[in-house]
Amino acid sequence: MSTDANCIFCKIAEGKIPSSKVYEDEDILVFHDINPWAPVHFLLIPKQHIASMAHVGPEHTEILGRMMALAPQLAKQQGCEPYPEGGFRIIINTGVQGMQEVHHLHIHVIGGPRPWKKG
Repeated sequence: MSTDANCIFCKIAEGKIPSSKVYEDEDILVFHDINPWAPVHFLLIPKQHIASMAHVGPEHTEILGRMMALAPQLAKQQGCEPYPEGGFRIIINTGVQGMQEVHHLHIHVIGGPRPWKKG
């Protein structure tokens, strides 16, 4: 598994920087956003360093599928109300113009009662 020694999310995945973990397995780490926009706001990251969605290839199909399947389960566990009245947003920022701040692929899951700070 490749990592980037200068990447903050790689350091979090390696346990070098603490995080408020929601879920972890061999390939995926999920943790609360340090600056949440909403009552529920967590990030799913692959432990393998993938810089952005622009860097995703066919070899990443399994990990991204697992992350997307995990998101609704964790959203419910973290307090998002059930569909259809409740719900959550999934956001993947890509590149500078896409507002990506940390260049390690991450999925924001954001939910809970409105109004939110952003979005």
